[in-house]
Amino acid sequence: MSMTVKQIAELVGGKLDDDTLSGAIINGVSKIEDAGPGEITFLANQKYARFIEAARASAILIPEALTVSSPAVLIRVADPYHAFLKVVGAFHPPRSLIDPGIHETAVIGEGTRLGESVSVGAHVVIGKSCVVGKGTTILPGTVIGDDVEIGTDCLIHAKCSLREQTRVGNRVVIQDGAVIGGDGFGFAPVDGVYHKIPQVGIVVIEDDVEIGANTTIDRATLGETRIRRGAKLDNLIQVAHNCTVGEHTVIAAQAGLSGSTLVGSGVRIGGQAGFAGHMEVGDGAAVGAQAGVSKSVPPGVMVSGYPARPHREELKKEVAIQRLPEALQLIQQLRRRIEELEEQMRDK
Repeated sequence: MSMTVKQIAELVGGKLDDDTLSGAIINGVSKIEDAGPGEITFLANQKYARFIEAARASAILIPEALTVSSPAVLIRVADPYHAFLKVVGAFHPPRSLIDPGIHETAVIGEGTRLGESVSVGAHVVIGKSCVVGKGTTILPGTVIGDDVEIGTDCLIHAKCSLREQTRVGNRVVIQDGAVIGGDGFGFAPVDGVYHKIPQVGIVVIEDDVEIGANTTIDRATLGETRIRRGAKLDNLIQVAHNCTVGEHTVIAAQAGLSGSTLVGSGVRIGGQAGFAGHMEVGDGAAVGAQAGVSKSVPPGVMVSGYPARPHREELKKEVAIQRLPEALQLIQQLRRRIEELEEQMRDK
């Protein structure tokens, strides 16, 4: 596929620095360090402006106010990253992952209703009394329990498991191997023996959510575990029973939410962060990678470290730890000096 620079500028609502080059042909996209002739790239963060002069790309999407010179054609846009996503989509349009229709090896339970243009891959099992919305695609090996509802235009990748009574909204993407609606980790000790607490709640996933590969979202003990609209969960995340993840919250890989953790809207959670459970993370908060969160986080506050504390405090602690060898050496010097002074006082 090829596009002219002018066509790309029109696609992203950008403005060319030099209209005489509007006919330049672009054949592909690449990151700024690797882009070569015939390719377009972007610069979203001004701290990487040093790459522009050495860039071999034929065109670069840049911020409107950035002052820079380059042999490439510069296309000025309000948001280069968002514009680049549009260009990538134009050069790499979505492709069909499976043949349309229902594969002959798929098993569809009694009373299940499939909407128009639903595609179901090989060896998919869909239980009884399910509803699958228009335009949804379910890839091979996925197992869907009874009474599951899936909205329109969803994409469920291979070998996922959606347990009974799970509710999935519209335009949801679930990556390979995710398990939605498995039993929560609930056991009650009686006379030294752990007895399983029945997990009779459900999981609700709202519209425009994406769930990463091998992520697990447990069903509630009672009530529901809910992932709210627009949330994005990375790979290998554990969301325990009765948790709520707020709208447009993002959670990086290997994070773990213990039971009844309530995460607000617009929260950012770094990889491998852990939450002790029965706590709240306020709207707009941020949690650093590998943080150990043992108590609630107020709205808009960034925490990091183990145990997690306000980020500035954690940075001060890290600086202090780095200075410990110097401090220990100084203490030893002072100790020797005190001993010398004490010995001098005794001699007097």
